[in-house]
Amino acid sequence: MPTFPFIEKERYIWEIPRNYRHDMRVPVRIYATKQQLDKMTQDRTVMQGVNVATLPGIQKFSIILPDGHQGYGFPIGGVAAVDGEEGVISPGGVGYDINCGVRVIRTNLDYNDVKPKIKELADVLFKNVPAGLGSRRRDFNVTRNELDKIAIEGARYIISKFGLGWDEDIERIEEYGAIEGADPSYVSDTAKRRGLNQIGTLGSGNHFLEIQFVDKIFNMEMAKAMGITHEGQVVIMVHCGSRGYGHQVCSDYLKVMDRAIRKYGIKLPDRELAYAPIKSPETQQYLKAFKSAVNFAFANRQAISHWVRQSFEKVFKTDADKLDMEIIYDVAHNIVKPEEHIVNGKRKLLYVHRKGATRSLPKGHPLLPKVYKSIGQPVLIPGSMGTPSYILIGHPKSPDRSFASAPHGSGRLLSRSAAKRMYRGEQIIRELTQQGVIVRADSMATITEEVQYAYKDSNEVAMVAEVAGLAYRAVRMKPIAVVKG
Repeated sequence: MPTFPFIEKERYIWEIPRNYRHDMRVPVRIYATKQQLDKMTQDRTVMQGVNVATLPGIQKFSIILPDGHQGYGFPIGGVAAVDGEEGVISPGGVGYDINCGVRVIRTNLDYNDVKPKIKELADVLFKNVPAGLGSRRRDFNVTRNELDKIAIEGARYIISKFGLGWDEDIERIEEYGAIEGADPSYVSDTAKRRGLNQIGTLGSGNHFLEIQFVDKIFNMEMAKAMGITHEGQVVIMVHCGSRGYGHQVCSDYLKVMDRAIRKYGIKLPDRELAYAPIKSPETQQYLKAFKSAVNFAFANRQAISHWVRQSFEKVFKTDADKLDMEIIYDVAHNIVKPEEHIVNGKRKLLYVHRKGATRSLPKGHPLLPKVYKSIGQPVLIPGSMGTPSYILIGHPKSPDRSFASAPHGSGRLLSRSAAKRMYRGEQIIRELTQQGVIVRADSMATITEEVQYAYKDSNEVAMVAEVAGLAYRAVRMKPIAVVKG
């Protein structure tokens, strides 16, 4: 196991200097407690951050956030911004689940309103929102032509064509529900076939739908701007991505990048870091397919939101608008996007890879929707089953410190196989029931793999984000019902 020359710059801010290895172009910047940092050195997390620091065109730092853990090529919880002209794009800097992200929907219900109906509500949600490997909703189908339109128009098409949502939802989705530049002609038939029946589904693994209540409000001004008025208020969190569609896009273009390595004579410290120059045909094709998967994921969460609203309407026999079921925000956390940032005093166009990282724009930023100009962007950090989730707000220091990025979740401590060796599903369900958390899942294996002990402490992750100047803590929520694949 290598030894790293960590330099403590400030509280919870560490650096590995550029001269640690001859091929590094920038330092590695890590936001973490000492305990979190020690854990990152026990697998390949930190070494992957060092490898990312070798990317051509990388600016300022290779960044690892407090939820950082080992991933494919890049660490999960990794951020890298590259020069928009001379940099490179690495699919490993996005990941397989393109635009895996989080959406939070508020209600005007209180914990005491929901508690007596929580089992019924969990059952209805589990029925209405398909979960599990290969899950699909059999009464909702799209044609190949409609799938391509979804790839171009994202959540907007789901609302306009199928009526799955409200027009005002778009204002509260990153990229307003559709990133520009998608071209599904660069998406393989295999990817389209895999995604054809998966709109409006959670899938498996760490994806979930949770009913939560507000446990603590850290900043009332920020909370009220999001429509959160009191502790005990009920919200719904949705965590999922682009399903088989995005996974196949990543698989397909990793092969393309593998060929590009040989074509351009690229030497890599890790083959998983495969990349190609931004202006190369390989990268341009990847970006068009990648953006199609981004929009698929926005559409997926939009359809799920519609069925969540329907479920609440059925159980509470009240229209969703009367329940004030507005989206608070929807954020992506596996994405690469062109953005302008200040580097060495000059504004530059960069491509920012965020893998297991959430955009964290401060108040007044031009990319913010009007509703959040006065406070900053909501940053959504899910916990794991039985543990708190957070809404943070973008910090004014975040553009300089992390290219306006913040953590995306708790971050794994145990691999899925290790969790399955150590825990049993029945034991986990008993513990959660004793905590007042109802669980509905497609398989017992998923419950075991996603046990709360397999993850870092979400409270610590959120605290580090605030102290390090990445995002302010605004609201903490606790789960009362979990639907998992």
